[in-house]
Amino acid sequence: MPPDILMPALSPTMEEGKLAKWHVKEGDTVKPGDILAEIETDKATMEYEAVDEGKIGKLLVPEGTEGVKVNSPIARLITENGNDTGAQAAKPGPRPAPPPPDQTAKSAPAPSQAKPASAPPSKPAVKSGNGASAQDAEARVFASPLAKRIAEGKGIDLSRISGSGPRGRIIKADVEAAIAAGAPEKQAAEARSTRPAAALPVSEAPSAAPAGLALPDATRFYQDGEFEAVPNDSMRKSIARRLTSAKALVPHYYLTIECDIGALLQARARLNERSPKADGAYKLSVNDFVVKAAAQALIKHPEVNASWTDAAILRHKHADIGIAVDLNPGLITPILFHAETKGLIELSGEMKNLAERARAKKLKPQEYEGGSFAISNLGMFGIREFTAIINPPHSAILAIGSAEERAVVRDGKITAASMMSVTMSCDHRVIDGAVGARFLQTLRAYLEEPAAMLL
Repeated sequence: MPPDILMPALSPTMEEGKLAKWHVKEGDTVKPGDILAEIETDKATMEYEAVDEGKIGKLLVPEGTEGVKVNSPIARLITENGNDTGAQAAKPGPRPAPPPPDQTAKSAPAPSQAKPASAPPSKPAVKSGNGASAQDAEARVFASPLAKRIAEGKGIDLSRISGSGPRGRIIKADVEAAIAAGAPEKQAAEARSTRPAAALPVSEAPSAAPAGLALPDATRFYQDGEFEAVPNDSMRKSIARRLTSAKALVPHYYLTIECDIGALLQARARLNERSPKADGAYKLSVNDFVVKAAAQALIKHPEVNASWTDAAILRHKHADIGIAVDLNPGLITPILFHAETKGLIELSGEMKNLAERARAKKLKPQEYEGGSFAISNLGMFGIREFTAIINPPHSAILAIGSAEERAVVRDGKITAASMMSVTMSCDHRVIDGAVGARFLQTLRAYLEEPAAMLL
């Protein structure tokens, strides 16, 4: 049978998404360009367009369904000749062909490995993308790096798991399903012997948890009704996955400076007073000055405006700065591209627009993916100083604290000054300590005397 309409991959890192809303119903006729559905990823909601003409034969996934795997069927399109066809708006990779009956039988789990009756049935084994047989697949396991790490930590034999990813690749969800369904006793014993002491086994959820949600045994310390189990949505899972990986793999170190931003606050007040009352009105923030100063400093120090790869360090020609936006709950980092070419008013307006669309989940992937540097500002919450986690491919992130009056010593006398703490988290693979220190010297000069950015 030809392929169905598949769940599209709307970003390079997307593994699953939510089918938020259908714009068609069974029996509707569609043509290329028609909106089929709205797909919600961990960071944005995007429209899914048809590329083929035909009639919607069947909607395979109800709207509102979360955790729909990329490349899994979501609907069926019937062409004029009455045959099913594939309408792949995002042109995902080819789906693996089903195996012959004998291979399916060979890949069936042994009785000791059978899943409980309540668990979903095992997926049939498939051929690999190069046509390898099921026996060859056992010798060479196709799995994502994250799936391999999870399986290794839990003592799970990947050769006994059928993959649901492209070309039968084993992904994180497959390993988690195997763990939730109950691993073989031998694998469980190995997991107990290799698991860190802090890790906890999975048990049945208490009555306070939503149906089907497995919680760790730590919940045995609490009685039913003493907690509310809030399931992790796709954004929270993505944050956990990406930042856990970044913190574990990127060698962070931290540099902190104190900036006297009295002159900056005065310049900001003067400029805001001159803002037009009608069209073209603006209201500059301290963060707008920080972004402009960081952009200028990045161009002056290209060794900081860089990304790590195993083959080479990539030095970027423009300052593409990601700004952390609070979604309450959640976090996203839209990017101000070519920030060094833009003035304060343009940067301020563009950032407000990005923040508004981010909270409405209307950003496009190209608006929050990539970049060369990032800024996280918690000063408006009264946070004096903090450190932030680098979000690859960036090699550094600035953590901006609140501006507050502090007692400082000037020429042997104690005086009050508007001080602001700035901490930069650096990737030591790219930025050496002295390099980071020189960058912060330049940044402080710009923040303490904004007119220096004109030089």
